Amino acid sequence: MFVNSVIIYLFAKRKLSMKNYIYTLILSVFILIGCGPSTNTNESTSTDLSKDAHSFANFNDIRVSHISLNLATDFDKKVLKGTAKLFIKNYSNSKKLILDTKKLSIAKVTLDDGEETQFVLGPESDIFGQAMTIDITPDTKFVTVEYETSPDAEALQWLSPEQTLGKVHPFLFSQSQAILARSWVPCQDGPGVKFTYDAIIKTDPDLIALMSAENGTEKNSDGIYSFKMDQPISSYLLALTIGDLKFASTGRNSGVYAEPEMLDKAVWELESMQSMIDSAETMYGPYAWGRYDVVILPPSFPFGGMENPRLTFATPTIIAGDRSLVALVAHELAHSWSGNLVTNETWNDFWLNEGFTVYFEQRIMEKIFGKPYQEMLTKLGMGDLERTLVELEEDGKIEDTHLYLELDGRDPDDGLTDVAYEKGRFFLQTVESVVGRKRFDAFLKEYFSENKFKPMNTERFLTQLNTKLLKDDAEIAAVNANEWIYGPGLPDNVPAVNSTELDRVERSIAKFNNDLIDAKSIDTEGYTTHHWLYLLRGLKNLNIDKMQALDDQFAFSKTGNSEIACDWFKHCIEQYYKPAYPFIKSFLIRVGRRKFLTPLYERLAKTEENKSWALEVYKKARPGYHSVSANTIDEVLNYR
Repeated sequence: MFVNSVIIYLFAKRKLSMKNYIYTLILSVFILIGCGPSTNTNESTSTDLSKDAHSFANFNDIRVSHISLNLATDFDKKVLKGTAKLFIKNYSNSKKLILDTKKLSIAKVTLDDGEETQFVLGPESDIFGQAMTIDITPDTKFVTVEYETSPDAEALQWLSPEQTLGKVHPFLFSQSQAILARSWVPCQDGPGVKFTYDAIIKTDPDLIALMSAENGTEKNSDGIYSFKMDQPISSYLLALTIGDLKFASTGRNSGVYAEPEMLDKAVWELESMQSMIDSAETMYGPYAWGRYDVVILPPSFPFGGMENPRLTFATPTIIAGDRSLVALVAHELAHSWSGNLVTNETWNDFWLNEGFTVYFEQRIMEKIFGKPYQEMLTKLGMGDLERTLVELEEDGKIEDTHLYLELDGRDPDDGLTDVAYEKGRFFLQTVESVVGRKRFDAFLKEYFSENKFKPMNTERFLTQLNTKLLKDDAEIAAVNANEWIYGPGLPDNVPAVNSTELDRVERSIAKFNNDLIDAKSIDTEGYTTHHWLYLLRGLKNLNIDKMQALDDQFAFSKTGNSEIACDWFKHCIEQYYKPAYPFIKSFLIRVGRRKFLTPLYERLAKTEENKSWALEVYKKARPGYHSVSANTIDEVLNYR
């Protein structure tokens, strides 16, 4: 406005001719356009991202801002085939664009006008795949890569009809976190790079395709589906699933997709989804993604849930029949703020995603189900964290007990432990205890708003914490952030964790462990899943007779609750409780969630007899596991 005012003034004073006035006015418009705020939430500069040891991409020279996918599915060959058009911003007039790929078969690459260009694939790494270096010009606006995925693409799980609940149609789902997006889309596969996308997916008309984008709710007769994601996301949030799925609404902007045989159970189990969204918004601001839907995947899905924007992928193991495991949905919903909205810049900063999300999840659960329920979850979380810290220290991995990780040269999956989740949560809980909930909530609401659709690293977060929340040296010292983030284990100022609900379980545990009561005398009235888990995790001094008595009384071996089954089966393996082994076998073949598989196989691998048995089971189970789970168990069992 100042420029225009000056021009008008000079013209009025006859300092400019009419001709020069018009030229100058036009020039001022361009100046104003250039200086005005960008409407693109993905706008960034070439210097605002940290070095990413897990990506080959030259994103500080050139950055992908939008991807257009056009892919066809081939369930027989287990491949996706088509094109990825990548729109770029060239900050340095570079003549080379470097992307991340893994086992992609590249047919050709063209530039804006369709002219074919040269590309080179670098040396192959088992973890990181290959750098793809493409010749461009400083003026190139986009490149189009024609390619086909490998049948062994680590991100993609192709299921036969027999591996689904309905047993009629095949199924496909992706899992891009942490650095697996490069195995199905050539991209800059680092969490700090954010881009919008659109897609056309062609598949069998009997199936519906869904993505982490705007989705329909009905099958298309031609099997062609179009998608649009206008908010910028990171590559690990690129997601696709295709299957015989139906949809049901659970509220104003929430719903569930599931196989027809599972849909009614899932809707009943997740009836609190809408109230979770509403509760979250009252704390930390508007939900930014339009809809929040959940798709219940087949059992081979390797995680509990994956927070893909607009469409959380969830394991069927949360459908417990008593709504006791819905904290997982609260967790994935919370990622809509912490992770999807404000994203860890590198995988070394992973705690910024998960620590915030667990803290937020617990606040949602407290708001909906009450403080006693939240206290149970918190106490269970502390128990999980303490066991993880002991295991990491015993394995000589003390550096992995830090919140900020040094994962250079390692698979970022190494950082997916309770440290990022639970130690991160308890650090934030410590901050809350120092400044009070009201001040901390105001800080977090501003944090999510000011940093939305941007990456965040640990150093910048600490700067914001110290300058915008902690008001003096006394509060900075009381929080003790440096020791929490860069130090091992738990600092001395870790908050106390109490639960009156679990105190009564504690009393039963003490009596049973010391043979003061038998299994029949354990008072389990009103037990939820969380009570049972606390009981099972506290059992000691077990023997075959006690195991048999517990199983006779509570039928643990036959439980349909996967959380309870896993904790019970740990004891069964350690005690050689053979009556449970057929149920363990069935569980290992049926369930693909890595959280459950890893501790069971690890225990089985400790003795030759159990390891031999486990290998036989694994040969049958492995084809149904996603690569995320299979890679982990291959290492546990030395399976080749």
